[in-house]
Amino acid sequence: MASLSFSSSLKPCSNIYSRKIITRYRAKHDYNTDYQSRGLTISNVATKPPSNVVIPSKQEDGNIKKNVAWTSVKQERWQGDLLVQGEIPLWLNGTYLRNGPGLWNIGDYNFRHLFDGYATLVRLHFENGRLSMAHRQIESDAYKASRKNNKLCYREFSEVPKTDSFLSYIGDIAKLFSGASLTDNANTGVVKLGDGRVVCLTETIKGSIVIDPNDLDTIGKFEYSDNLGGLIHSAHPIVTDSEFLTLLPDLINPGYVVVRMEPGSNERKVIGRVNCRGGPSPGWVHSFPATEHYVVVPEMPLRYCAGNLLKAEPTPLYKFQWHPESKGYMHVMCKASGNVVASVEVPLYVTFHFINAYEEKDEEGRVTAIIADCCEHNADTTILQKLTLQNLRSFSGEDVLPDARVGRFRIPMDGSPYGSLEAALDPNEHGKGMDMCSINPNFLGKKYRYTYACGAQRPCNFPNTLTKIDLMNKTAKNWVDEGSIPSEPFFVARPGATEEDDGVVISMISDKNGEGYALLLDGATFQEIARAKFPYGLPYGLHGCWVPKT
Repeated sequence: MASLSFSSSLKPCSNIYSRKIITRYRAKHDYNTDYQSRGLTISNVATKPPSNVVIPSKQEDGNIKKNVAWTSVKQERWQGDLLVQGEIPLWLNGTYLRNGPGLWNIGDYNFRHLFDGYATLVRLHFENGRLSMAHRQIESDAYKASRKNNKLCYREFSEVPKTDSFLSYIGDIAKLFSGASLTDNANTGVVKLGDGRVVCLTETIKGSIVIDPNDLDTIGKFEYSDNLGGLIHSAHPIVTDSEFLTLLPDLINPGYVVVRMEPGSNERKVIGRVNCRGGPSPGWVHSFPATEHYVVVPEMPLRYCAGNLLKAEPTPLYKFQWHPESKGYMHVMCKASGNVVASVEVPLYVTFHFINAYEEKDEEGRVTAIIADCCEHNADTTILQKLTLQNLRSFSGEDVLPDARVGRFRIPMDGSPYGSLEAALDPNEHGKGMDMCSINPNFLGKKYRYTYACGAQRPCNFPNTLTKIDLMNKTAKNWVDEGSIPSEPFFVARPGATEEDDGVVISMISDKNGEGYALLLDGATFQEIARAKFPYGLPYGLHGCWVPKT
């Protein structure tokens, strides 16, 4: 275990590296000796993997030893208790689930892109200061078919099944339009619905899969009971205890249908529709924000492209195409009426992930503007190509990660035709890297101060720090473990807390030595309070959710 240390000439909160606060680590020591000498708690010991583990075929790639983050998961499943170094708060009782692509090969065939991998679900269960871990592959039809046939059987993000004749190619095109050939590989996110069901998601509607959060069993498809149809939706719905909101892009008549689903129901009900102002198709809508009373619908100039979908080999932008001439827009829909109450042109932008949105009000309580924050890539579409596995596995020390920022949209509600987009703070505060954000869920749709994200310590080819952003003071605190790749920092609020940052931040770390560990940071100080080494390193994961103990 590498012990926590700061430079001898600096106090823990000194500003270094353009006022960033960097927590560094010394070389790793023996776990037991290091922690016992510091008087820290060693509360558990890892168990051996269960005997029914299935080992997938080993992938072959000359560059895969760069970092365990970009290697296929070592085995199909594992479960056991972990040795905890530090002290887990006793109030932290529940389960953190993280989903993401974790298997990037079928036998000797290697996938191209980060987003192609078959879903690997990881479970961290916290109870009375103890921690256990499990991981397991989600048993989608796409995953099961690939294992059975030892080949790709469904269309993934950049991968298309090989056809052996023109007739079979025509058949594949027919299956594409019907949705039969689209993947159900739910490798993007995982959400807990208001009724307690846990659903793993991707951008295809058929890729909505219910899992058991206790043993990670795949229960089955989440079948929507309405007649809305469609093939795709936002990979990131907005989910609270009282509602489920998502967007359905309309590729035929370019626009977006905004829908709501109540807890305990599988029926999506239409709130309203937004027609695209640009063309020739809807902008990619991987995520979107909402306030207490409004849904914000982004129309990005990175648009879906039917022509690219039909191609057997991927284009540089995969299933999308960049249309700067079509401009960028932000639309605001009233949740109650379904009316579009604002629609403004904004500067060109590229974002995967929105962070939060809230209503700006005047002294009389009237809403004057909507503020919407996102991880914005300076309208640079090359970020998609940077996420190929070849690029991720072949980092040579050159700084190739495209710049990113916390982009803040201001959408006026007075009928003005234009909105604004600016950096919410100096991007140098977080190394000009920014993605994978989380907030205190009690502030969803409300004015907030803090967000937790992955930033950058340059040079790098992927976000490699955890960062706490203070949007009021416009500063950042950054945590880094040299050579490691952290996954999304997920904030869990302390029960009964009154301060926005009173809680813990959970992340999983993949390191350059093939190892990995779970990490807990204090939400306020952003200093490490505990970690637990995994039996082996896990691949990088995307998004998670918290299932509190009941």
